Amino acid sequence: MDDTPKATILIIEDDPEQLRTYAKALRGYRLTCVSTATAALEYLRANVPDLILLDNVLAAGEVGINFLPSIKAVAAHVPVIVISGTLDIEDKLAALQGPLSAHFTLEKPVGLAELEETVERALRSCGLGETVAALRSLERAEKIESNEPERRFTERLARQHELINRLRGSTEKPNISALAREFNVARKTIHRDIQDLVARKQIDPSMGVD
Repeated sequence: MDDTPKATILIIEDDPEQLRTYAKALRGYRLTCVSTATAALEYLRANVPDLILLDNVLAAGEVGINFLPSIKAVAAHVPVIVISGTLDIEDKLAALQGPLSAHFTLEKPVGLAELEETVERALRSCGLGETVAALRSLERAEKIESNEPERRFTERLARQHELINRLRGSTEKPNISALAREFNVARKTIHRDIQDLVARKQIDPSMGVD
């Protein structure tokens, strides 16, 4: 993996050895580490990461999956990967069920390749990608016309999600004209999308357009 920042990951873990493993597997991502879910909730009040890694047994006697509903309540669109060696089958199923659930559970000790692959999958297909798919499904069900504000909002989210997937980790400036032609929008629309993504720290500031 290269050293170009790809995404922001909040890691909720109190084991220094595990943190070293994550840092090795996720080199190139922007990592923020906290040792308790309480600290994570405080962080989430002011920050929106692209992904959350959640351990189950945390400092101060906290149990990670007990905080999962609270975490999802303040960051509903952010994918969560629960990583633990203490969950039984019933606990894993519970963590993956309902509207305030995690997207994946991984067993400790997790392999570097498995962790990296799961993170990439979650970033590409979950979270914002799921939101776009749900909105499009609702538009079809409600028969919303293409010129209505709801449809334009969904298309903007879908376009920005695609831009995130393309530009994360890239070292090349985006070709605004080519992207405008591809998405069939004005150049200023692509320019605004990219500036929005930079402002939200979803892509590297070097991708910003003057």
